[in-house]
Amino acid sequence: MKNTIKILGLVAIILVSSLLIFASKTSDENKVKIANEPEKNTSESYQIKALKIPANLNFAGERIPTENADIKERIDRELLVNTYWQSNGLLLFKRANKYFPIIEPILEKNGIPDDFKYLAVIESGLQNVTSPAGAKGFWQIMSATAKENGLEVNSNVDERYHLEKATEVACKYLNASKERFENWTMAAAAYNAGNAGMARKINDQQVKDYYDLLLGEETKRYLPRIIAVKEILSNPEKYGFIFDNEDLYYFKPTRFVEVDTAITNIAQFSKDLGINYKILKEYNPWLRENKLNNGSRKLYHIQIPSEI
Repeated sequence: MKNTIKILGLVAIILVSSLLIFASKTSDENKVKIANEPEKNTSESYQIKALKIPANLNFAGERIPTENADIKERIDRELLVNTYWQSNGLLLFKRANKYFPIIEPILEKNGIPDDFKYLAVIESGLQNVTSPAGAKGFWQIMSATAKENGLEVNSNVDERYHLEKATEVACKYLNASKERFENWTMAAAAYNAGNAGMARKINDQQVKDYYDLLLGEETKRYLPRIIAVKEILSNPEKYGFIFDNEDLYYFKPTRFVEVDTAITNIAQFSKDLGINYKILKEYNPWLRENKLNNGSRKLYHIQIPSEI
């Protein structure tokens, strides 16, 4: 009996050893096999494609001369940058759905081509931002320009952050530029470089077409960026942007509260309306402090959500 047990034990040891040797050999063979296999191409899961420049591009009905190699390269650059900066591009689609319905009718009322809504996109990304030079809001208006055009700018009110009023001022500036330079392309360029700046370039270089002017880097890229953003936002699937309507941002229905007196505490004023300070400021970013002095008894229209 003892001998039988010893024999069975030896058999078991031999079997286990054999299995371990086989497993080790198989593992080594697999390692060699894997090492000899070609690496999987990244392109099988992600592709970065060169983009074709669309034929017959235009801005505000004015043709883009893409047969010019320099212009083609500038358009190509902006298409690539804005297509492959995917997170920013998707955010632009979402914000455009929220704010274009506010901007579009104001442009139309003032005789400004619809394409100028894309100028606001490249100026601010449709956000109330401040530039290093101090320009503010969706349309990046300087303080002096705002005041010259009737916007209120002081410590507790800055109407450059009032989208409707700021859009009206932008329209006024663009119409004046169009009258001066006789086309919308130059009017758009002048929004970036200033009317005086563009006039100096025209005089110094003795050409009148934006695409013939030698310009600084920012103004040189300005129109191509607008054109690229217009092309991408007009053709989302063509450039790989996939989303459902429910993914986009929407402006909730609002109503207006008229105020022609001072407000000493806007936080308390908000609570009295059934909302809070944060919500009131989100709908009225032009109110800059927790008070409204209003010594002149001006009539203000404060926007709040219809449903509270």
